[in-house]
Amino acid sequence: MSAYMLIFVAALVLAIGATPVVRRLALHAGVVDIPSTRKIHSNPVPLLGGAAIYAAVIIAIFVFSDRFNLSQFLGIVLGASLISFLGIWDDSRGLRPAVKLTGQVAAAVLLIATGVQVELVAQPWVNYAITIVWVAGITNAMNLLDNMDGLSGGIAAVASAFFFLLAAMSGQYLVASLAIALLGACLGFLRYNFNPASIFMGDGGSLFLGFLLAALGIKLRFGNVPTITWMIPIIVLGVPIFDTTLVTISRLRRGMNPLTTPGRDHVSHRMVAMGMTRREAVLTLYLFCGGFGMIAMLVSQMRTLGEAYVVAAVIVVAAVAALVKLESIDFEGRQKKSNSSRKA
Repeated sequence: MSAYMLIFVAALVLAIGATPVVRRLALHAGVVDIPSTRKIHSNPVPLLGGAAIYAAVIIAIFVFSDRFNLSQFLGIVLGASLISFLGIWDDSRGLRPAVKLTGQVAAAVLLIATGVQVELVAQPWVNYAITIVWVAGITNAMNLLDNMDGLSGGIAAVASAFFFLLAAMSGQYLVASLAIALLGACLGFLRYNFNPASIFMGDGGSLFLGFLLAALGIKLRFGNVPTITWMIPIIVLGVPIFDTTLVTISRLRRGMNPLTTPGRDHVSHRMVAMGMTRREAVLTLYLFCGGFGMIAMLVSQMRTLGEAYVVAAVIVVAAVAALVKLESIDFEGRQKKSNSSRKA
């Protein structure tokens, strides 16, 4: 346990120290997020905060962790590095969505090549395909979730905390080490990113968080009922998965491209339209993520498939009901009304 604490403290301190440095570099290089009609901030905010998160995680792991499968560790680190590089490049110069998606697939292939893959069915090619879809899906889900101060970083912190607990209880040192490092880095970054944020993580951060969480979810294993292993990371990451599902369905229903059409139609925006402040919306989503994490821990201790599937069915029914409720909200009208009242 002392090794985990060293990794956590190192990542936390590194993120706290590196973020102001990265912020100054972003301002100097002109890498800032410019306000627009689809964004909620009114002043330019430096990007590249993801570089601080990346550096904190990687340095803490390399310095204080030494008991892991080297091949799989390198696969995760190289894939995460590729994803982070593409995100930083997109933040500073811009990248076409197809290029980013290609990079995500390449990073997923790196995982597969080093043995980090889904093992759900007997056919290897099906497992490869599921791995790529999972990695790309969670990577982009965390990217989409980065739509309000402190949201993506906080959700990643809560999810990584539960991944750490689940991995530590089952003796998975590599997963536990990476998860506790990610937890420390996210908490250190939130010192500057929570509302009102003085720096954004940018795509270099949100894509990195998504890829690493996806990889950790794949690596989690439980010996009691292996068949239910696949449920647990899905439950832990329920908030970004639900947000992406809601946005996709909503935009398709309105005749919009869900991948290339940005907007203020996420769960957090709809919660604000319902009357919450931005901080309240973010903190509420933290609580939901924590609730999902506790349910995942409960499922991990179940001994029969029937119990697990009952829990999964309840979650699905609740998620569908929430989706219908949130989609019925006239969030666009409420946002316009709110903006008009502020201008008046």
